[in-house]
Amino acid sequence: MENQNPLQNGALEGAVGNSGRSGDGSSLIFLGTGCSSAVPNAMCLIQPSDPPCQVCSQSLSIPPDRNPNYRCNTSLLIDYCSSDGIRNYIIIDVGKTFREQVLRWFTFHKIPRVDSIVLTHEHADAILGLDDIRVIQPHSPTNDIDPTAIYLTRHSMDSIATKFPYLVQKKLREGQEVRRVAQLDWKIIEEHYDKPFVASGLKFFPLPVMHGEDYLCLGYLFGEKCKVAYISDVSRFPSNTEYGRCCIFSFSCVLTYIYIFKHFHFIGDVKFISKNGAGQLDLLILDCLYKVCFSLDSFLFIMLTACILLCILRSYTLVCNVFCFLHTRKDLLMFTYAYLRFLRHFPIIFLHFSFQWSLSPISIHLFLQTLEAIKRICPKRALLIGMTHEFDHHKDNEFLMEWSEREGIHVQLAHDGLRVPIDL
Repeated sequence: MENQNPLQNGALEGAVGNSGRSGDGSSLIFLGTGCSSAVPNAMCLIQPSDPPCQVCSQSLSIPPDRNPNYRCNTSLLIDYCSSDGIRNYIIIDVGKTFREQVLRWFTFHKIPRVDSIVLTHEHADAILGLDDIRVIQPHSPTNDIDPTAIYLTRHSMDSIATKFPYLVQKKLREGQEVRRVAQLDWKIIEEHYDKPFVASGLKFFPLPVMHGEDYLCLGYLFGEKCKVAYISDVSRFPSNTEYGRCCIFSFSCVLTYIYIFKHFHFIGDVKFISKNGAGQLDLLILDCLYKVCFSLDSFLFIMLTACILLCILRSYTLVCNVFCFLHTRKDLLMFTYAYLRFLRHFPIIFLHFSFQWSLSPISIHLFLQTLEAIKRICPKRALLIGMTHEFDHHKDNEFLMEWSEREGIHVQLAHDGLRVPIDL
């Protein structure tokens, strides 16, 4: 295989800070940039639409290593070269597609091992690759190898213990046979939530963000020479994460801070990322799952609801008037069939889409809000991750290039296999 990633291009490949070529200093390698279900979407291939989904259909004709629209679960590998020349490899999240990412990008970028793992949360797209950690560990018939350190919250630890009890078990039970499983050293970071932790020589600050209003997820801030924030799953930024101070303006914010206090026992000065707070980020890596905002404004929703009710009432009046002229059961059945076909094309579809677009939990992630957040945080550069098949890499990067020129912040979609040299 060639030494140059065929997907790389000048718009994405500029080094951050004073880092030289990717082989000299530290770098960030995007092992995955897709949503939980990954891209291509399986349904687009097994039950193709008419016309077919262009993004997903590309996977049938373009090899994944040359297709920027082929996306595995979000995961970042930090190739960290310390000041004394020691090189360590740190992974943030190991999701459902971890083995595929290892085979494709570890070999391409010549990654020999993983020294430590940092988890953002305990959803499937962040942890279901834990079992496959053993494939990148030395083989030992007795499992007598140095374990890989994993940094995670107590909540994630408890969840993983129920999903992978054999990975958490310390000692074999009497009569239990030795089986080859990943050897992991679990390190809980929740008790010192307000303090940084060090993984393989690199300091990390946890960044709490809301992943839906009932779930707290962590992003991470790292790097001393160049500040990098990695936030892979977010629907809203608590103000103390973004600005470094607690600003409660709404009931939802109150719930946020109650949740943080309950689960993390801390509400104080969390490390903040806004330019107006602790200084400008050199690189922001941020979630953007959907291209459109599915949550409608409250006033618009009320107006749509009124229109729907009006349509239903008018339809009901029509039914009552027609029923006056129906005399036989056959007439009634024929009219009912015709009326249902009519509703299929108008009121029912309208009602279905109105509620789907207004109340769908798809707003757990964001896109338009992502660009607004980038304007508020104002990093020197931003790379977006977590894309669904709604994103076409080249077309949407053209849009983002225009947006970047207008706003003065360089923003682009990342892609699997992208390597960004950086001075950490």
